[in-house]
Amino acid sequence: MSQHIANEVQNLRLQKGITQEELARAVGVSRQTVIAIEGGNYTPSVLLAIKIAQFFKTSVEKIFKIAYDKKRS
Repeated sequence: MSQHIANEVQNLRLQKGITQEELARAVGVSRQTVIAIEGGNYTPSVLLAIKIAQFFKTSVEKIFKIAYDKKRS
């Protein structure tokens, strides 16, 4: 089984009604970084994950979770 980090960043951002650019500015990264996080192509540092959680007023664990993929034979 392989694993990756799944996240709720896009869902939370859309619920809050903000753009990727607004989130990026709020947490101090580029819009491209937000796009990569939302797409599951980039795992943020602990510091960035905490900043994102604080921005959404929730815990890191509610945003980022380990997801397991079954490898097909």
